[in-house]
Amino acid sequence: MKKHPLLLSVLTSLSLSTFAQAPPAAGKIDKPTIPIVINKVNVVNVVTGKVEADQTVVIEQDRIIAAGPSKKVKAPANATVIDGSGKYLMPGMTDAHIHFFQSGGLYTRPDGINLNKVYPYEKDQQWVKDNLYGLMGRYLACGITTVIDVGGPMSNYSIRDSVNAYVAAPNAWVTGPLVSTYLPPNLDKKDPPIIKVNTPEEARELVRKQLPYKPDFIKIWYIVLPGQKAEKTLPIVEATIAESHAHGVKVAVHATEYETARLAVTAGADILVHSIDDKVLDNEMLQLLKTKQTVYIPTLIVAQNYNRTFTQQFDFTAHDLRYADPFMLGTLMDVQHIEKSKLIFDYKKMRNILQVPDKGDSTMLTNVKLAQDAGVLVVAGTDAGNIGTHHASSFYDELLVMKQAGLSNAAIIRAATINAAKGFGKDKDYGSISIGKVADLLLLDKDPLQDITTLSHIHTVIHRGVPMQPQQLVAVTPEILAQQQLNAYNARNIDAFLEPYSDSVRIYGFPDKLMMKGKEEMRKSYSSMFANVKELHCQLVNRIVQGNTVIDQENVTGFGDKPVKAIAVYKIRDGKIAEVYFIQ
Repeated sequence: MKKHPLLLSVLTSLSLSTFAQAPPAAGKIDKPTIPIVINKVNVVNVVTGKVEADQTVVIEQDRIIAAGPSKKVKAPANATVIDGSGKYLMPGMTDAHIHFFQSGGLYTRPDGINLNKVYPYEKDQQWVKDNLYGLMGRYLACGITTVIDVGGPMSNYSIRDSVNAYVAAPNAWVTGPLVSTYLPPNLDKKDPPIIKVNTPEEARELVRKQLPYKPDFIKIWYIVLPGQKAEKTLPIVEATIAESHAHGVKVAVHATEYETARLAVTAGADILVHSIDDKVLDNEMLQLLKTKQTVYIPTLIVAQNYNRTFTQQFDFTAHDLRYADPFMLGTLMDVQHIEKSKLIFDYKKMRNILQVPDKGDSTMLTNVKLAQDAGVLVVAGTDAGNIGTHHASSFYDELLVMKQAGLSNAAIIRAATINAAKGFGKDKDYGSISIGKVADLLLLDKDPLQDITTLSHIHTVIHRGVPMQPQQLVAVTPEILAQQQLNAYNARNIDAFLEPYSDSVRIYGFPDKLMMKGKEEMRKSYSSMFANVKELHCQLVNRIVQGNTVIDQENVTGFGDKPVKAIAVYKIRDGKIAEVYFIQ
């Protein structure tokens, strides 16, 4: 074998621990000092569900100061002008159900699946803290200018303050620990995200504890275990709602069963943060929701994403593979190589138990359409941070499932914009393109009322009056490129797999045997492999990053009884993988 200094040094150091570098936060983005004018643009009126052609919008600081027909709106003399000809302008979107304290990866809910022996929960929590601003940049890149954290530790309030002070992050509306009728195991005990209360007075006290931090709402986790009756803990729910309302604070309730939801809404719950999934909504319930003006946030994909993870039956979109944090997405497929002694289930056997989608998924689709048709205020939210429901990217998936449920594009866009602002009492400042509102806007190449998939490709994000390009907001490092192509390889998505590669890429067998050149040769070879190798899976054993070179030690299964051990060296130039060297 011909000597190669870099590879020899790599081979001798692969026993070192992996460098799991997270994406850095977005670069500094300066606030404009002069007004901004978006001229001759088509404005998507989310209230009427129609497009208003040839409009001009004027922004000063972080507010819209003028909006109307271009012939009538005069641009300030010193303004920066953005030509909106042929483009569409709509309000920024809101993901109305996320959790800052959860990563979206496999190890983030030890109360549901405890994998502490594989990867400690404390490391997952530290990862979330270290990568907060990277995740926030991804939200903006996906057109999400506001996120609503529906329950977490008391540290949520300091996160809100820091995120709201940072222009390259969405607006954050939050609450603190969940007022709960049940205590889950294995979560943080020092700053718990969920606190079980045993009496109505304890519930009131937990509400009062949060009031000095000015919560945007209070959250109840109304859990009824098998053999219990919902009425037993109803006084806790009633006390929480009464105490919150006495201080002018709205209340959101996790109540996924028909009966718990009925009792919570009757008691005055302002917001249901999940679908009712055990029964189709009848006229009595629909009228109750409408009469009480209850907000309905269906979170249609979160339960299915758990099932997809447990069965390893993924359906990643190109949007997921591009905008989800690639390291957390990659952990989901660890199930295929974790030692059986450390995993409490066999994912292949789980395919005989869990259906994807299942009956509950179908019921949720039916119910969101019934709620929408009945005039209930439907708001889009994902429950991002849960296993398999990724920060930022999963919102687009949620919108597609709302479309599958039968909602019109106009209804979906309202659910993602003005309905969210109304539902949380923030519509004075957010949710539509109106004079005096915060300038959170999306500039699009196509009309989203005609094609909802337009929302997967945001041309320009304007957040708090600051124009930003999506590529500014999502870090692209050599390690990220290597991880993205690894994820797509394991997902067998050929287009996403090729995306990180240069058009003129060259693939070598070490040291210099040319195996493939160009994406088309790669497409032909890897498409065949993806189609024919049924158990194909690549486990990353170790990774070293040295400047623009990434060296991965891999075990590839599917080619016989034993894994194929390999080393792949990726050399990056101009933001793409330009050369790959394989040592087998």
